[in-house]
Amino acid sequence: MQSFLRKYQKATIGVVNGFDRLLFRGTIRLIASVSGMMSYLYRKNILLKDFGQWAEHLSAEVVSASKQVAVDAGRPIEYIRSSSIDKEDYARSIAARDGIKNGLICLFTAVEPCQSFDIHKNREAKKLELVSRQRKCLWIYHYMIHPIFGFMHARIQTWLPLTVKLCINGREWLSRQLDNENIGYIRRANCFADIQDIPRAQKLFDEQLKSNWPQLLGSIQQSINPLHTELFNDFPLYYYWSADESEWATDIMFKSHEQLARLYPHLLRYGMTVFQSKDVMRFLGHASPECKKVNAHFKGQVVTDIKHRPEGVRIKHRVNNNSIKMYDKEGSVLRVETTINNTREFKVYRRANDDPKKPYRWQKMRKGVADLQRRAQVSQASNQRYLEALAAVDVTETIEEQLKPICQKVQSNGRSFRALNPWLEHDALLLETICRGEYAINGFRNRDIVATLYPKAGTADHVERKRLTAKVSRDLRLLRAHGLISKVSKTHRYVLTDKGRKITASFLLVNEARIKDLYKNAA
Repeated sequence: MQSFLRKYQKATIGVVNGFDRLLFRGTIRLIASVSGMMSYLYRKNILLKDFGQWAEHLSAEVVSASKQVAVDAGRPIEYIRSSSIDKEDYARSIAARDGIKNGLICLFTAVEPCQSFDIHKNREAKKLELVSRQRKCLWIYHYMIHPIFGFMHARIQTWLPLTVKLCINGREWLSRQLDNENIGYIRRANCFADIQDIPRAQKLFDEQLKSNWPQLLGSIQQSINPLHTELFNDFPLYYYWSADESEWATDIMFKSHEQLARLYPHLLRYGMTVFQSKDVMRFLGHASPECKKVNAHFKGQVVTDIKHRPEGVRIKHRVNNNSIKMYDKEGSVLRVETTINNTREFKVYRRANDDPKKPYRWQKMRKGVADLQRRAQVSQASNQRYLEALAAVDVTETIEEQLKPICQKVQSNGRSFRALNPWLEHDALLLETICRGEYAINGFRNRDIVATLYPKAGTADHVERKRLTAKVSRDLRLLRAHGLISKVSKTHRYVLTDKGRKITASFLLVNEARIKDLYKNAA
């Protein structure tokens, strides 16, 4: 990213990185599953034949207590009949109409899908069974202007297991932080066009990551269902907080709309040309639908789309419910944003199940708020790589000049290594492979390269697999000698260097260019 910022520093004001939208889910884990609910009913001495009546009475009390919050505050309660109504816009219009600056704005109720329980008559076993299934129930939305988060909403499922969902926005939160410190800024919709003290603003963004999430979110949950503690006073039930979706945005603020307008079409064209070539969607495992060479270890749906909006064009790459996109926002802000829904594709360095007796190791990332800082790190790295790739090809430098260094012999550790030939089939495939999207974040191993270069290696005998592994090891040493890759300490993984990203991006660009385009540019 620094290469991009240095390249356009004369045209930009600065950059801020932080969460945009965050969707949290509060789950009472003990009663979220059939087995857990059965255990709870056993402890409460509630028979399955009485479950319906008990659950209905509990839901009625939750609805009454949640609505009473709006009654006490003198705020309106409305039933939303149509899903076509934008609840957020409607709530904002009510806040503007009534001049609400703090506290509850309004309360909406709506019948929407939910995951709940039902009693099933098992005729074969001749007994009642508790089952979990998709149903529809009343959800209660609380739109408010929170003292910390600003404009937000929280909603509660009024049927068991009483799931709670909250939506906050990091930019809205930052604006309140800036107000508290009397730092001037220009805000347009959901982004900042200028900030008086950008370094301080970034520190405030960073402080958001250090929040005591269970305490903050728990206090909001208690405010929308003040009866929770009383309902479960004999056997306390607590909420587990997870982030269903996170959006981490890097906003580069340009000095004027005209400067970004001149640059953005070139960035967009470059993103379309390079990031859609072959199987290269560099950053979250993205690949082109036309690609015929897909990594054998990669499974999932890959989608790339370009959307024309009233204010500009947005390019988005999506794989397995995670995505990265770029768009021009509010005239003078270039935004690169990583959205993570599926955390299991990433790793976090922690103890298994947080057991202090177990050693630290790389584990799959959880949705729980405990891994939210790591999610921010992964998202920031994704944004940085995307912007670094956009700055990789210098339009003032020819492709020949960029590729020339690897087309010559090099010396490394007293040994001589041959030149790379990007137009030789093996070398070309090797360069394409090391910059695959699947490897952009966690890097690649010898076995990953073997699987791509030699698809039949998986069915080969032991001697042949060993020979191919040794051959790829020599290729990796060659790439390291040319400075294109580096080894990750204490692992068997390799990652692209800055030089490697620049050269592979240039190679992919010229490799994907059509002959007629090259002739046109040469004319």
